[in-house]
Amino acid sequence: MENYSLNSFMLQIEGLNVEETSVFPVFFLLLFSYLYIMIANIGIVVLIIIDRSLHQPMYLLFCNLPFNDILGNCVMLPRVLMDILQPPSERLISYYECVVQAFFSHIFGTASHTVLMIMAFDRYVAICNPLRYSALMSNRMVLKLTVSAWGVTFVLVGILLGLTVRLNRCRTLITNPYCDNASLFKLSCESVVINNIYGLTFTVVLLTASIGSIVFTYSRITVVCLTSRNKSLNSKALKTCSTHLFVYMIMFVFGKVNIVLHRFPEYSDYRKMCAVLFHIIPGSLNPIIYGVQSKEMKRFLSKLFCSRKVLSS
Repeated sequence: MENYSLNSFMLQIEGLNVEETSVFPVFFLLLFSYLYIMIANIGIVVLIIIDRSLHQPMYLLFCNLPFNDILGNCVMLPRVLMDILQPPSERLISYYECVVQAFFSHIFGTASHTVLMIMAFDRYVAICNPLRYSALMSNRMVLKLTVSAWGVTFVLVGILLGLTVRLNRCRTLITNPYCDNASLFKLSCESVVINNIYGLTFTVVLLTASIGSIVFTYSRITVVCLTSRNKSLNSKALKTCSTHLFVYMIMFVFGKVNIVLHRFPEYSDYRKMCAVLFHIIPGSLNPIIYGVQSKEMKRFLSKLFCSRKVLSS
């Protein structure tokens, strides 16, 4: 039963609908996923920082991806884990905490697009203009791309949440496993036309820029590969592009399905599952797809483990 209260500062989160017999299996599955995401992504960031051979534009830009995965899952998963163990009536969250969670949840989703866009640009320059790569992708350019990706993200999401927090609230139930913008403005009994218009514009602009840049860069890369006789270049380019596109498609599908299902309350359980998987799957796969496939990272890890074996013997 949904409660009605004007501008209440305590909200109730519906959370995941888990059967009583499945509470602990689901809890430990999500807990192990969270620990793996944290360890793997933090490990990759530390690895790139301490190994000087990885201080290259590609890896420095890639650092944004595990950082974003750490941020997104730190904000969402601990709260979901806590709520699973509590009865629905005790799943309470303050309004301000909910707004902060929604803000960083959308930062995670938006930065997933903007970071992959700057990574695609890096691969485009590396493969299509290899002779100018060192000159174009300087440390200054890497910094500019990183600041641009995060700057655009913070501005877009800041406006999105700013339009929502201005609304008066007459409901207290968050029909989601965690707080997001759509769940927040659904608490209002006022007109949310402006929110819907900006949200739609935000989504269209982000997707158009994201899909457009991905299609353009990888189309140009494909043309270069088809016209080049360098088998080594072709193999490396195809490997890089396929991994980037695989991660992008996973993130795109789960993210957009979650947005669409917000319009269909009867499919709330599927929406909740997609909302959680949108955070977990990219964060779990990125270290494997980008980290393990890197020859430089493999070389560093092999040296590290070999040196430990020598010391232990």
